[in-house]
Parts: sequence; C-alpha cells; structure tokens
Amino acid sequence: MRGNIGRVDGADDYEYAPLRIPPGTSRSAAATMLSLQVDVGGWELARLQLHADGTRRAVLRRRARLSYLPMPVT
Repeated sequence: MRGNIGRVDGADDYEYAPLRIPPGTSRSAAATMLSLQVDVGGWELARLQLHADGTRRAVLRRRARLSYLPMPVT
C-alpha cells in the first residue's frame, strides 16, 4: 500500500499534507493507513475524496506547533 505525499503550506495555525491512496486499496486498508497517521504524527483528517477511478485523496492537517512530529508515512 503506497501513497504519494506532498506538502501544502496552510493557514498560520495548521500545516497540511495531501495524501493519495491508489486505486485497488480496500476501504479498511485506507482507514488503517489514515488512523496510523493520526496515532503517530498527530494528524487529523481534514478532507477525503473518492474519485471515479478508485483513487482516494486525503488532506491531513495538524497544528503547526506539532511540526516536530514526523510527516505522514506511505
């Protein structure tokens, strides 16, 4: 299960990280991937989109003061 991470500069209080989950990834595997990001890096789910081709695009966010924590892991 691999996703692509890119960094997006956000508002002053938050930092954002977009995450692409490839088609063919099961719903439970995607949920597990996202919950691990929450547990490990202090991220929360800001947006989740499911596209017609099966690709999921998630945007994770966290308070900027937590930037010492790791970025999302793919």
